[in-house]
Amino acid sequence: MRTRNGICVACFMLAFTHNALSQTAATGAYPSKPIRIIVPFAAGGPTDTHARWAGQQITAALGQQVIVDNRGGAGGIIGTEAVAKAAPDGYTLLGGNPGPLTIAPSVRKQLGYDPIRDFAPITLIARSASCLCVHPSVPAKGVRDFIALAKSKPGKINYATPGVGTVGHLGTELFSTMAGIKMTMVPYKGAALYVIDLLAGHIDFAYVQIYQAVPYVRAGKLRALGVTASTRSPLLPDVPTAAEQGVKGFSSYNWNGILAPAGTPQAIIDRIHAVLSKPLHDPATRKQLEAVGYEVAGDGPADYAAFIKAETERWAVVAKKADIPKQ
Repeated sequence: MRTRNGICVACFMLAFTHNALSQTAATGAYPSKPIRIIVPFAAGGPTDTHARWAGQQITAALGQQVIVDNRGGAGGIIGTEAVAKAAPDGYTLLGGNPGPLTIAPSVRKQLGYDPIRDFAPITLIARSASCLCVHPSVPAKGVRDFIALAKSKPGKINYATPGVGTVGHLGTELFSTMAGIKMTMVPYKGAALYVIDLLAGHIDFAYVQIYQAVPYVRAGKLRALGVTASTRSPLLPDVPTAAEQGVKGFSSYNWNGILAPAGTPQAIIDRIHAVLSKPLHDPATRKQLEAVGYEVAGDGPADYAAFIKAETERWAVVAKKADIPKQ
């Protein structure tokens, strides 16, 4: 009887807590203390940049401090897991990235979270494409030339990635599969490190985000074979997409958004979305982000959730076709 009563009390307390949180959000008392956004990567990258931007918008609109907490490691898995296990009260948010959310399920044997079940998507902020870059010594002027070169020496051309399970990894494997070529992966601990080796000619090929690639391409230090977007980038308008050059249907993006732990009251989700959505639909803000190579989104919770689900399924197909073993 005591056990049964204890269970009843526990269930009542859970229900009471959830209702109290919902009522708090509905009455406008949220937030009553600082909010933490966990970024599962080191400071300085696009996920960190967008999380800090989101924090500034939340602080300005809601009047509470937002702390950005960088918890890098394991390709973003450590920080992402921390958010999945946090209290669903609106005070812990996630700087979302495709690696730990949509790619990791296909390349990792065990995850401490389920990307679909354990998170409540709030807003997809923006996405960015990359350049398919080579060192100028590589005898290829465009994607078609590079594919012909790679087919003539299967497995001999190497490509860099910022780690297993990243967009640079799976995106390159998607490109290789669709182009019918085989290259050898060389993993690094971050894009900044492999860009140095690419500039030195130690690496043949790599994904480089467009805004990072522009100065090197314009200076002739790297050659952009094509862009991974579905349309040309205004930053490099003379560089055609890979799809334009024969790899039909190919596109690959990095993206960033804000999520909360599953179970966070819908009123809080909607409130944060409203705060972030407003500037993302402001022409001046959109212009600023587009000027550095971002495609602004501003999707709401339902659309963002559908996007994550579709991307997870897409990368699962890529991992299977490329025969990438789970680690």
